[in-house]
Amino acid sequence: MNSLKNKVALITGSARGLGKAIAERYAALGADIVINYSRDKASADEVVSSINAMGVKVIAIQADISKVAEIERLFAEAKAAFGKIDIVVANAGIELVETPVVDFTEEQFDRVFSINTKGTYFTMQQAAKNVEDGGRIIYIASSTTSFPVPGMAVYGGSKTTPRYLVDILSKEIGHKGITVNSIIPFAVDHSGIFAEAGSYPELRKQLLDSCPMGRLAEVEDVADVAEFFASSLSSFVNGQHLLVNGGATN
Repeated sequence: MNSLKNKVALITGSARGLGKAIAERYAALGADIVINYSRDKASADEVVSSINAMGVKVIAIQADISKVAEIERLFAEAKAAFGKIDIVVANAGIELVETPVVDFTEEQFDRVFSINTKGTYFTMQQAAKNVEDGGRIIYIASSTTSFPVPGMAVYGGSKTTPRYLVDILSKEIGHKGITVNSIIPFAVDHSGIFAEAGSYPELRKQLLDSCPMGRLAEVEDVADVAEFFASSLSSFVNGQHLLVNGGATN
């Protein structure tokens, strides 16, 4: 079993979904955890309670990552609480799907890019400044960055820029022993836009038809890879983008 004992992990957008699953996985492996949330304090408090029961330290910090000053405060408060940060998972994001290019509004564009692109960029910038030597930076991307899907132009585009940032940052800070990688999940069941049963039925069918394994991803599938990238097993894996998509080709 991988051990993250004596490590401190900060996961953005970790009050629910993928972020929650990754935070709980790291806690189960012995890491102390920084939960980040934007608005849903009740859900963040529930995650804190579940992680407390694992016998590690955990705090929840409210911060809207679309605002650079709040990202800087998030990292400052995390370091003040734990003294260091070893692992950062840039997970926070919003989805906007089934909207053709000709129908997107400026407001929608700005909202999606302010979180998924700008927010992720400055989260990873702060990670690069604050993560301990030998640490880990992990970006949660989207399979739409590899396989374009109609109706997801703005979402997929907003998730593509940070993928390039992974390539650059891995070269700029690799000399510190810090690895920078991305996880590229397929659509995740019981999370995000598929959190509620029966949501987006046409899109779900399209995605299921494209996957040889006949199912969507689960949060644990992504947490498995997040565990690998955070562990010593990936110490020489840097600047990589790992698809977690069951072999789907579109």
